[in-house]
Amino acid sequence: MIRAAPPHRAAPPREPLLPMINVVFLLLIFFLIMAQITPPPPVEVTPPEAGRAPDAAAEGGAAILWIDAAGGLAHLDARDDAALDALRAAPPDSVLIRADAAAPAARLAEVLAALGAAGITDLHLATLQRAEAGP
Repeated sequence: MIRAAPPHRAAPPREPLLPMINVVFLLLIFFLIMAQITPPPPVEVTPPEAGRAPDAAAEGGAAILWIDAAGGLAHLDARDDAALDALRAAPPDSVLIRADAAAPAARLAEVLAALGAAGITDLHLATLQRAEAGP
């Protein structure tokens, strides 16, 4: 006896994956474009501690001058005296100084005097908030 083949069932249509992959890549590109990528600091510094919280608004549009533990200066790609010259050449509205806690105070005083002589009077020193002792 010859048996008839069962009727052929059509396979359910497969969902196309290409549109979903396109959406994932578009989201990835969107997040990469919207992310603010900050460059690494030019020198490593450990800010000094202060009794009150640092002014977070000070860093908004301020130029940043770095002072390392040895007293070396950095601003963008300029180092040492060239960093001060770059700030003097195009004086910003404000300068945020990120000095290492071990930086010589005399060097900080020299930098403040040089910036003041250049007409830059809105200066901020970045600090860490000192941990308060418990009761």
